[in-house]
Amino acid sequence: MPKLPRLSGRELIKILEVFGFVVIRQKGSHIVLKKKTPTGEIGTVVPDHKELAEGTMRGILKQAGISMEDFLKEYSK
Repeated sequence: MPKLPRLSGRELIKILEVFGFVVIRQKGSHIVLKKKTPTGEIGTVVPDHKELAEGTMRGILKQAGISMEDFLKEYSK
């Protein structure tokens, strides 16, 4: 598995917005994002931390339905 770059919660949210996610609300340090798809809605929660752990980022990407390859392509732009 490729190693993920170290990102803050805000940096990850900017990349998720490119994939069509929209910030819905925030409670404390947790930011909720949603994306409408033809089959329904996909939601994920991103903690607003200075640096996210690699496992946390993998979990968020899995919830969001974004492949590692697509994420890394968008990150490298």
